[in-house]
Amino acid sequence: MLEVGKNQEEVSIMIKKINGLNINYIVEGQGEPIMVLHGWGCNINTVLSIVNILKDRFKVYALDLPGFGESEEPKEPIGSFEYAEIVKKFMIDEGVEKADFIGHSFGGKLSIIMGSKYPDMVNKIVLIDSAGLIPKRGPKYYIRVYSFKTLRFIYKNFFFWIKNDKRMEKFYKNFGSDDYKNSTGMMRKILVIVVNENLKDLLKTIKAPTLIIWGDQDMDTPLYMAHTMEKEIQDSGLVVFEGAGHYSYLDDFNKFRAVINVFLNGR
Repeated sequence: MLEVGKNQEEVSIMIKKINGLNINYIVEGQGEPIMVLHGWGCNINTVLSIVNILKDRFKVYALDLPGFGESEEPKEPIGSFEYAEIVKKFMIDEGVEKADFIGHSFGGKLSIIMGSKYPDMVNKIVLIDSAGLIPKRGPKYYIRVYSFKTLRFIYKNFFFWIKNDKRMEKFYKNFGSDDYKNSTGMMRKILVIVVNENLKDLLKTIKAPTLIIWGDQDMDTPLYMAHTMEKEIQDSGLVVFEGAGHYSYLDDFNKFRAVINVFLNGR
């Protein structure tokens, strides 16, 4: 059983082996299937509020993606396309031929891949503050990169009295991004792969009706990315939550619930 918080019921956790990895997941409700995919560094817990909105009329699946929550880490570095393949195999194993997809951040990125590469398995898509585009990189970005590489060189070559693994761990703890600091081992290698993927060319190939939900104060995936996705995905619409950040569905939960109910119920 998984403890999900003071005001929420407990849910039963199940395990399924996909590509040799034990994957934690839950299934709630009855009806047409919906896949709910969480963001990087998150897990089932962070999307339970979405599950609870929908489980009274849909069959809702939420899983800990490999390396997050209670699911096993991949045994080798993989990218987002391999993650999407795992989601596809999960659906096949569950007997789900076609589903709606709701993806937050990294989960949105996987939903984009599913909509592009496996359109016959996707009904509707909801992208919430989705990853998938390479950020705009101006002079400040390249200054930061140069400084980062210089500091890494110094740590690697001059702090010789510290063992190399501890030396680099200290470096990344001090200077790495928050996601990098919070990742270890294999997941750091995977993070390096996924942050350098650009899915822009896939957007125009998505045929599924797509709702894009974004916080105008999102600093992780800035609002201009939402406008790019709306422009490139042919059957899409954008709803912006004022004052909300990267977790817009939590920051303005009542509005999120209203918008998503209209979109999914108008089939």
